Amino acid sequence: MPSHWTDGYVTDIGYTHGYYPPLNPARLQMGFAAVGIDSPLVRTACELGFGQGLSINVHAAASSVRWHGNDFNPQQAAHAQTLASAAGGMAQLQQANFADFCAREDLPQFDFIALHGIWSWVSAANRAIIRDFVGSHLKHGGVLYVSYNTQPGWAAFLPLRDLLLRHFELPTNAGRSSAERIEAALAFATGLFAADPVYAQANPFMRERLELLKKQSPHYLAHEYFNRDWQVESFASMAEIWTALGLEFACSADFRDHLAMANLTPQQQRFCDDIDDRHLQQGVRDFMVNQQFRRDYWVRGAQRLEPDTHHAVLAQQRVVLLTVPAQIPMTLKTVAAEITLNQQIYGPIIEVLADLQPHSLGQIAGIVGNRSLGLQQVLDAVMMLIGSGHAAPVQADADIEQGRAGSDALNRHLISLAAAHGDIEHLASPITGGGVAADRIQQLFMLAVLEQQQTPDDIISFVWRLLCAQGKRLVKDGVRLEAEQENLDELSSLAQRFFVERLPLLQSLQVI
Repeated sequence: MPSHWTDGYVTDIGYTHGYYPPLNPARLQMGFAAVGIDSPLVRTACELGFGQGLSINVHAAASSVRWHGNDFNPQQAAHAQTLASAAGGMAQLQQANFADFCAREDLPQFDFIALHGIWSWVSAANRAIIRDFVGSHLKHGGVLYVSYNTQPGWAAFLPLRDLLLRHFELPTNAGRSSAERIEAALAFATGLFAADPVYAQANPFMRERLELLKKQSPHYLAHEYFNRDWQVESFASMAEIWTALGLEFACSADFRDHLAMANLTPQQQRFCDDIDDRHLQQGVRDFMVNQQFRRDYWVRGAQRLEPDTHHAVLAQQRVVLLTVPAQIPMTLKTVAAEITLNQQIYGPIIEVLADLQPHSLGQIAGIVGNRSLGLQQVLDAVMMLIGSGHAAPVQADADIEQGRAGSDALNRHLISLAAAHGDIEHLASPITGGGVAADRIQQLFMLAVLEQQQTPDDIISFVWRLLCAQGKRLVKDGVRLEAEQENLDELSSLAQRFFVERLPLLQSLQVI
């Protein structure tokens, strides 16, 4: 490969194996219905820069959507292709840079194009290639998802990031790994702040941000802050790019953003409501909440729902819990604040969903109507639960049926990988067409069952043997457990909670 093949991107340290719900097309109908827009039926989709490929493979395996995608990193692409093969080849994945992939003449027109963690971290030339690809390959009625670093939340960090990168790229660092360079750059920044620069006095919260960086994994830091390109873009500049291609801002892909009362004070909300220009309104809202990262859906040829149709579409949207009801916290975070949920509203709604079955918003509203809760209040509560990761939209029955085989095959493969490592902490659900959280210990319990371990003692012993052979120990309350009996006791406690509480939820989501 030519020496410039990385194009300024860190490649000697792997990207994280994260799962990203906004890339799931099954979420579109709920999000669009909430703002009165009709959503497309997604049958073809593309993810540009899929990283380790977990999201694209989960979404391909768990639905009837035909996915295509690329990533330039050979190791990441190979990992993603292995997952695709295990799931039955539901995703067509290529190791290629943006220029080569976007120039292909055999790609279809897409109903959905997704860009997560890409736009802000690639060169201007690659952003131009991506823009042209969206212009030529997104169908009329199609949706673009794009996430990106934005102002004003990152404005104060730009000077520090510039110094970190310059230290990272010093010639004296030649021969060091990226992880070692990152450690040295953070140590340099610590010394810088110890000298009490006026910058730190003017931006006192930056000391706290540096301390947070020092606690992050080098895998995350390498790809988040230490690539050559790191673009911070305002909503207005993004609007110029996509409206020039005939796209219109539909809504935020973070469903918590839909709830003004959860993010803005009454005074801020009134100020935003008085702004007629929608793009300016979004920019002002970012200013109000000090937005750092946006997740946006853009649509080509938006179709507004008529009032009667809008109500009917909203009422038929289905939702299911992803968290055991008793474990849903009554305090949740938005981008701007931490809010306490109103028990009189959320309690009855969660009670309806507690059977772990899909329910439409209309059904829920009909049941909780005696509590003086209407469809709009049900929608608001559900959007908060979805945005916080405690619930998810349910896809159409035909898509559920189509996604069962692929989900089952992919999940069996992912669970088998848990024997060696805990990198992947999500499994696929055909009910939602997306991912469901399951940590390594939970996956090992499932593996034990698949390996025909019959009794609770057999299951715990099976998991302990795997962990012990790798020198692993459990951590409880932040303390590593060294004694064997301590680990066995903690495994017994975790197994009890898993089989009594978590497993029924995973079974209802058809994860296992």
